[in-house]
Amino acid sequence: MITRIVSGIVGIGISAYVIQEGGTLFAAAAGVLALLAWIEFTRAFSYRGGNPTLFTGVLGIGGILYGAFLGRLDMVLLAVTASTLLALLSCVLLRGDVSVPDVCASAAGICYIGLPFAHLVLLRQMSGGIYVTPVGVFDLGTAMVWVMFIGTWASDSFAYFAGRSFGAHRLAPAISPNKTMEGFLGGLVGTTAVTAGLGYVLHFPLEYMAGLGCAIAVLATLGDLVESMMKRHTGIKDSGAIIPGHGGVWDRFDSLLFTAPLVYYYTIYVVLR
Repeated sequence: MITRIVSGIVGIGISAYVIQEGGTLFAAAAGVLALLAWIEFTRAFSYRGGNPTLFTGVLGIGGILYGAFLGRLDMVLLAVTASTLLALLSCVLLRGDVSVPDVCASAAGICYIGLPFAHLVLLRQMSGGIYVTPVGVFDLGTAMVWVMFIGTWASDSFAYFAGRSFGAHRLAPAISPNKTMEGFLGGLVGTTAVTAGLGYVLHFPLEYMAGLGCAIAVLATLGDLVESMMKRHTGIKDSGAIIPGHGGVWDRFDSLLFTAPLVYYYTIYVVLR
């Protein structure tokens, strides 16, 4: 537990610096995390004897993140298309080494990991106002990235403690036996309150931010369950051990893969409307 707490504090400190700095550093950090998650993803599927196209994913996810950094959605689309077609061709060119299921897992994984991190980069680069708060001055992109991270962390934390304290009814016993309905409801209420509080500090409409908090709690839970389902399918417990006490990058950012696109589109279509 001590290791988990210490690594969490260090991670929060590094994350705070990277988020505030933005720009190239933020995009590079997102790219590194995405590629590490992709490596863990391919390694997980290899445990069942599969052979996902690792190099194709590195090229595809790298291209997706680079296009997002430049704000070039055409480059993002090109990277997705090219890497998907290259993965498909690999089962023909490397017949016997790369199977059709390997190709399907590869194409899905490139989108599953690459596109959410691209949304994270696009969210950080978003402009639309300056917000003066008691803890500093933030532009729109920085503020919403903080909302996304704090909301996602709140969902995980409230769900964990509510589940430990009151959990009695399993939420998805066949996928994640430790998750409970009480934990989910605790995460839902806690995340809604925390996100509404952030909205108050940032001078956003509280009803908008409360709605976003509800959505973050739901999507964060679903993101966690998706990764749990994949780990159960591949027969692994943790995706890696790169983060002491927390497992791998995929383990740590599984909820973000769902909440980053959510917050990006919520900002465009609700907050900025």
